[in-house]
Amino acid sequence: MQVREGYADFREHRTWFRVTGDLNSGRLPLIIAHGGPGCTHDYVDSFKDLAATRRAVVHYDQLGNGRSTHLPEAPSDFWTVELFLAELNNLIAHLGIRDYALLGQSWGGMLGAEHAVRQPVGLKALIIANSPASMALWCQAAKELRQALPAEVQATLQRHEDAGTTDSAEYRAASDVFYARHVCRIQPMPAEVARTFAAIDADPTVYHAMNGPTEFHVIGSLRTWSIIERLASIQVPTLLISGRFDEATPATVQPFADGIANVQWQIFEQSSHMPHVEEREACMACVAGFLEQQR
Repeated sequence: MQVREGYADFREHRTWFRVTGDLNSGRLPLIIAHGGPGCTHDYVDSFKDLAATRRAVVHYDQLGNGRSTHLPEAPSDFWTVELFLAELNNLIAHLGIRDYALLGQSWGGMLGAEHAVRQPVGLKALIIANSPASMALWCQAAKELRQALPAEVQATLQRHEDAGTTDSAEYRAASDVFYARHVCRIQPMPAEVARTFAAIDADPTVYHAMNGPTEFHVIGSLRTWSIIERLASIQVPTLLISGRFDEATPATVQPFADGIANVQWQIFEQSSHMPHVEEREACMACVAGFLEQQR
């Protein structure tokens, strides 16, 4: 299998990318936008499996993360949706990609939806995986899921959030209870997922600025984000993916199903936030089948 890695210059920085497969195969290449904001491509690496269908798969690390340029001194207001949209457009141009499908996971799906509502000419298909249509819905879902945790875990989380000590080992241990239920149900987490979490720990700049200290304590700049009122602008065929135990609960995904004209939705019954890891073969088959309809 042909694999190419490189960097795309972006403003004064660099975006790392990897292309698995041949961009000139005649089939729509698939671009993968990872989550976070502040994760790396590692935990969504499994989507490279789709290159076996003769479709090139493009992974990249968003600015501030992974192998791309890190900017730990950048102010919080540097990290914006518009910045990451510009980076994605720059990468597409750098690779000379004309027509493409875009798969965004979690925050990457939010970014993908933002990209799609702008109706770029080359976008032919969209996959929104494990993503909320608004952060208000996400936070409400997180609150409900937290209320189902053991009472002592809930108390620990609340105590440290109130005290501003979310960097403590006790808070992390309590958070892990939520993560094992609603982020990745394979425990211990697979190596590629663990690498992403280790990368966030090593440089949490983007995650803290845009999200917050955990998946369920959202105090960053995305806390008021919503795309619900703009979803009618998405004109391409769209696949929604979520897990039955997902922190992106059905209520957070429903507006996508209601607001996008040409849409289908697959819920993976044994998965939480990472069907591409938790039910890898079934998830790849689902995405491959959808893309086969688009060519």
